[in-house]
Amino acid sequence: MKNITLTSLFFLVAFSSLFAQQEKGITGYNNWLDSWTDFQPNKANYDEPNQILSGNITEDITLSKRNTYLLLGDVFVTDSTTLTIEPGTVILGDSKSKGALIITNGSQIIAEGTATDPIVFTSNKTDKKPGDWGGLFLLGDAPTNVFGNVTALNYGFRPTETNHISYGGEHLEANSGSLNYVRIEYAGKKTKDFGNFSGLTLAGVGNQTAIKNVMVSYSDGHAYNVLGGEIALTKVVSYRARKNDFNFNYGTQSRIENSIAIRSPYISSADGSRCMAIKSYDNKENSDSTKKETFVDASNLTLINVSNDLKTDMQMSLVQEAIFIGADATFHINKSVISGFQPAVILDDKIQINNENLIKIRFTRSYFNNCKGNIFRKGYTNNDDLESWYGSRAFDNVYSKGPDEETFIDSDHSKYPDFRLRINKIIASNDLFDDEDE
Repeated sequence: MKNITLTSLFFLVAFSSLFAQQEKGITGYNNWLDSWTDFQPNKANYDEPNQILSGNITEDITLSKRNTYLLLGDVFVTDSTTLTIEPGTVILGDSKSKGALIITNGSQIIAEGTATDPIVFTSNKTDKKPGDWGGLFLLGDAPTNVFGNVTALNYGFRPTETNHISYGGEHLEANSGSLNYVRIEYAGKKTKDFGNFSGLTLAGVGNQTAIKNVMVSYSDGHAYNVLGGEIALTKVVSYRARKNDFNFNYGTQSRIENSIAIRSPYISSADGSRCMAIKSYDNKENSDSTKKETFVDASNLTLINVSNDLKTDMQMSLVQEAIFIGADATFHINKSVISGFQPAVILDDKIQINNENLIKIRFTRSYFNNCKGNIFRKGYTNNDDLESWYGSRAFDNVYSKGPDEETFIDSDHSKYPDFRLRINKIIASNDLFDDEDE
């Protein structure tokens, strides 16, 4: 009887361990990056396009998997139209005309792929490069913090009507549609006067818009650009963006959870790029202080810099901070992983270090790994007060060092890497760099 009991206990423990999961960073009993993502998109081959999308789409239309579509120039979905895209459909952005798809205010996109049959937006070139085409824009009439609450995308578009590029309003529950199991690759065209497009721009979208299981790869601008509105992002991936992975601005009220940004120091823009940038405005004079400031609530994020030689790349200033927080913005992050940055976080120098502001900026139950410095204030060499504050046991943060192959389950897998933390591998330690290296 005793042997039976011990055997049962053994199998119970083994079974529990098999299905255990680390609570910090991206989480799940299975690797949800498996099957629908593509970390080598330049190797994919698609059929030549047999359908062209151009101009204005003014009637409901469904794009089918049996066709391959060419996005020619700036394509606007207007007049409260719904664009539906079937699972497995491929849309190629034209590199010559820098095609872009704009879902205007009041219209919708329903792009519902599946884990085994994702929808793909990518470049039409054989040798694909970041910035080959424009990107995907969703515009809605949820609030922003700009004066008048309504503004326009300023990217040099030439719509047939100016309201086709306007966004913002009073409808928190605005619905611009849904994206699920969608990949957006090699977007982010560069313009002479307006900078880069982003892979996915969400401008004034409301909380009925659904964004889940979306991967933006090799964007030459931001991967995700969230401007105003109220939106939740779940299981979204940014891979090797040149600028910010997740850019939040203009009073957005956003929640992002169980998501990952994978940066490369050899691709990042030298003029400043991070996993996350949280700001309430670009220019304070253009912001209405009576309206909500940007608020981002983040949980179970993995923000990782993948480097061949982290220490050397840091010495050569190729590695920047993971998170930048601007003045008059609120940011909470919980149960997340920040690995391989210099430092982990930078606060804008306009943020006064006092109780009021520190309450607005929270880092709790998170794991800082291989970071040269943790939470700094821009332009300040002595950040002991911030390090001490966020290092308090009350916040339950952990500071450690460890190579990626020992920290994550399978970060080196070329096709389907697994960036979940290894079970029970969080071990507190000293900084990655010895004091004499400073």
